[in-house]
Amino acid sequence: MAPAPPARSPITCHVLDSTSGKPAPEMRIRLDRLNTTGFVLQAQGITDKDGRCSTLLPPSTRLEVGIFKITFFTNEWWKNKGVLSFYPFIEIPFEVQSPDDHYHIPCLLSPFSYTTYRGS
Repeated sequence: MAPAPPARSPITCHVLDSTSGKPAPEMRIRLDRLNTTGFVLQAQGITDKDGRCSTLLPPSTRLEVGIFKITFFTNEWWKNKGVLSFYPFIEIPFEVQSPDDHYHIPCLLSPFSYTTYRGS
């Protein structure tokens, strides 16, 4: 029998620097959820050496249906590398429609562009 996969947050992300083809470690991440008055902080984290953040929420967290937003603080990350960038941060809103699903938000970035998609 195969070992069970490690427990992870129901919302995870992965950041890759497309200029180098390498992960983006030590990037600050923020997760917010929209309520009736605006976005409210849910969690904060930092990408690991592989550019991943799989610890935003405790693995036992049950998501609620709604609109979330993940923010990647790219400007401070690029500045630490001595690179000027155009986007001070990247906000990616997404909708949780099925609370039992896992939501993975990858971001491929360069100093002057970014791409995202729903990962697995």
